[in-house]
Amino acid sequence: MPIADFANAYVCDLHAYEPGKPIDETARELGLDPATIIKLASNENPLGPSPKAKAAMLGAIDGIHIYPDGGGYRLREAIARRQGLEIDNIVLGNGSNEIIELLCHSFLNPQAELIAAEHAFVVYQLMATLFGARYVEVPDPGFVHDLDAMADAITPDTRLVFIANPNNPTGTMVEESAIDRFMERVPEHVVVCFDEAYFEFVEDAPDTLKYVRENRNVCVLRTCSKIHGLAGLRIGYGLASEKVARILQKARQPFNANAMAQAAALAALADDEHVKKTRELNQAGLEFWQGAFEERGLRYVPSRANFVLVEVGDGDALFREMLARGVIVRAMRSYKLPEWVRISTGTREQNQRGLAMFDEALAAIRGTAETPA
Repeated sequence: MPIADFANAYVCDLHAYEPGKPIDETARELGLDPATIIKLASNENPLGPSPKAKAAMLGAIDGIHIYPDGGGYRLREAIARRQGLEIDNIVLGNGSNEIIELLCHSFLNPQAELIAAEHAFVVYQLMATLFGARYVEVPDPGFVHDLDAMADAITPDTRLVFIANPNNPTGTMVEESAIDRFMERVPEHVVVCFDEAYFEFVEDAPDTLKYVRENRNVCVLRTCSKIHGLAGLRIGYGLASEKVARILQKARQPFNANAMAQAAALAALADDEHVKKTRELNQAGLEFWQGAFEERGLRYVPSRANFVLVEVGDGDALFREMLARGVIVRAMRSYKLPEWVRISTGTREQNQRGLAMFDEALAAIRGTAETPA
């Protein structure tokens, strides 16, 4: 019998997460010089990491033969101090994605339910499937989380509710009043996760840490992959009530946050100037792309993050046409949006070249569609 017959069926049936196409892979497949390829697919920081983080990484090299601090004391203490929390509220992860997995390890089973919005981060559904739990998908009119409907969906079997704010891939955000109304209805057997990977791009973001301070069953996710430019190091963290954090600490692997990542994150979180520069660049990028889509009469979703979701007719075809021209964007079929692509903001030069290739690609797919069979 094949070994798959002995594996958990809900693992074998899982559709693996498809990340943005790597630059090196694209270069190999198309015979292109990697230096000429622009990646506007994975919501990365086009400025790269802060100079302080780079220096910290170099400083960590000589001690790399020693296991990292398994408790991540210095980084957790710095995060706690910066957020007005206690160190016991902080859980480090191999990216904030690992905190998602730790929550699912801790609270999901085949009798449990996870609730998320229809067009929320696809990893929530993958994790629910991986743990054999029921995934409850709530419609999001206008691509915005309907928190009243999500509250209505809670049952005695619900254990986790994920609220991505701003949301990936739509870039939309729910306001604090809606969150407050939702939290008033959440029963004690439910843990609410506010996934705030794009939090730093929003100057008027809702305050969800108040629920951590109130010792509610809440975990707020943050990452160093986006505005801090440390995606390659995989470092993120959860800000949770002490009772929730204690459970997550039991679920995580020892040494899950490596030494170089801890050093870089510690420096990056203190570099407010780099964050400010990135935020300003991103705002210019949003205005550039959204203005271009308006000029072309294309439907798009106004974004509060560092990417824009735009309807192009055939997302897969546009992705392929832009890829052939050395620009990587993200097709949205896996999010049940086959007519759309998501484009990350880049530098001014990257955005300009990206738009030129977008126009060529759009003309190509429209020309193909208009050609008689």
